[in-house]
Amino acid sequence: MKKLTIPCDFRGVQAPFTVYIGNPGPEHHPLQFQAKWLGDERGGTLPEEFMNSLGKLQEIAKRNSLPFEDLCAYAMTAASAPAVAAIAESAATNNKALEEVKAPIKTS
Repeated sequence: MKKLTIPCDFRGVQAPFTVYIGNPGPEHHPLQFQAKWLGDERGGTLPEEFMNSLGKLQEIAKRNSLPFEDLCAYAMTAASAPAVAAIAESAATNNKALEEVKAPIKTS
């Protein structure tokens, strides 16, 4: 399980929040339960772009029989959330997930 702190929105105020990334069940978004808890208990939301990026990485991991946790950890060290989304989109169209994730990425 990987620990990651990201900026979340708490009713208009940005604050760091720690999420834990593991290998989710195939029918669940990787952060489905944490996002629900954050909203219900703290009134916070995870960034939509971050959630979408993880969803795309999960699809890549499934399609290529890779452990999601490992793919996500590698992608997060190589890129910011927007770059991960671009990698996932590119990989989805040409099915070269590993080459795309390993490619050098410029972050802003």
